[in-house]
Amino acid sequence: MTIETQTPTAQLTEWVPQRQFIAGTWREGQSQKTLTLTNPYTQDSLGTIRQASVEDLDEAYRAAAAAQNDWAAAAPAARQAVLFRAAQVLQERRQEIIDWLIAESGSTVLKANVEVSAAHAITLEAASYPYRVHGKILESNVPGKENRVYRGPLGVVGVISPWNFPLHLSQRSVAPALALGNAVVLKPASDTAVTGGLIIAKVFEEAGLPAGVLNVVVGAGNEIGDAFVEHEVPALISFTGSTPVGQNVGRIASSGKHLKHVALELGGNSPFVVLADADLDQAVRAAAMGKFLHQGQICMAVNRIIVEDAIYDDFVRRFTDHVRTIKVGDPAEPDTVVGPVINRSQRDGLLEKIRTAQEQGARVVLDGEVEGQLVPPHVFADVTPDMEIAREEIFGPLVGIQRVADEAEALRAANDTDYGLASAVFTSDLERGVAFAKGIKAGMTHVNDIPVNDEPHVSFGGEGNSGLGRFNGEWAIDEFTTDHWISVQRTPRQYPF
Repeated sequence: MTIETQTPTAQLTEWVPQRQFIAGTWREGQSQKTLTLTNPYTQDSLGTIRQASVEDLDEAYRAAAAAQNDWAAAAPAARQAVLFRAAQVLQERRQEIIDWLIAESGSTVLKANVEVSAAHAITLEAASYPYRVHGKILESNVPGKENRVYRGPLGVVGVISPWNFPLHLSQRSVAPALALGNAVVLKPASDTAVTGGLIIAKVFEEAGLPAGVLNVVVGAGNEIGDAFVEHEVPALISFTGSTPVGQNVGRIASSGKHLKHVALELGGNSPFVVLADADLDQAVRAAAMGKFLHQGQICMAVNRIIVEDAIYDDFVRRFTDHVRTIKVGDPAEPDTVVGPVINRSQRDGLLEKIRTAQEQGARVVLDGEVEGQLVPPHVFADVTPDMEIAREEIFGPLVGIQRVADEAEALRAANDTDYGLASAVFTSDLERGVAFAKGIKAGMTHVNDIPVNDEPHVSFGGEGNSGLGRFNGEWAIDEFTTDHWISVQRTPRQYPF
């Protein structure tokens, strides 16, 4: 991924209307509830949105269903042109989007640049999909019969996206679904309604997407959340978020009146394994990047550092010394590494994790004073597998380091989790690293790199409680399309009665 680094401008623009986007129209929601958008660093208000009601949601799904057939029938070149134009708009509006990511999600300048680049890359990748959908002709055992398998769009896709990488994790589903001829209804997280939803609506509006093909509803989960999944229109629900909520989405989708496909990218507990022959300086820098990018609020972030005994003490010392140099503060300053966590609830949960780690006997080797929603890096050594900090997803700038005797114990420790999203191993012997990686029960493992990796043409997804399905590349084409078997009996068939 190419990272284009730019610093933010001083003021947000009025480019994005803070309203619902339904059937190609920007309008007020019909809920009695309003949502106030808040800057997690300054606590300043960024605006207020009248939220969507169940009636708004129904209208969005009906508009999508009405527009989908014509969109699917559009020539591949026409759909591709809209995706290319959307990618162009992302570049043209790059600085405005970066400003919004910093202000609304607490992204640092580095993280905001990474995210816009990722969203741009997946949009370009999706632009190739209209020409990559292939059917098949299969032989038949019945004389005179031809079997054809046509591949086409599912219909309407419902997308529920999270607040941590709101732009990219929305676009990762929206762009492929649209490119393949589906219509979409998108529900962004309330903390990031603009960067996770309304910006994307504006991008595609400027790109010339026909009205109704993309709809964005900003609403409270307790008002429209279950209805979003239960609704009769969507054929697939693409959800990215926490494992408990994703499990509920899966239950509703599989047990309701209207069965539907699900694509679930859920939580993680990424192990970062450092074997005794690793380049320690490189491993230290990688562990810091993989842990503290976006305050550790990434599903793939380093959650557990597992180090062989022979180098354990040296690693702990070097890692702690390096993390001390990380700047904590205003995310709009280009050299800030750790900015604010997304909201007070998240901060309070992290404070509880810090207290629990200390109570359970983890040794504090680095801490700091929490100010507002700024939680400085906290590093714990001598963590054992039974401690909460080793068993649960942290989603914040806290990390524990575990000591293991050898490579075999390191692999057991890496697999000692119900999750299986991303993972990493550091060693000077690359083939040893590959062999180790193949033993990890995860959807993604990186040798001598951080677990935070996402390329638009490579499969992305997890095992176990980390989700179902895969995003990106050919895997996205499979997720957002369906097969239709049509047989043609060219000569009269002889039936037994």
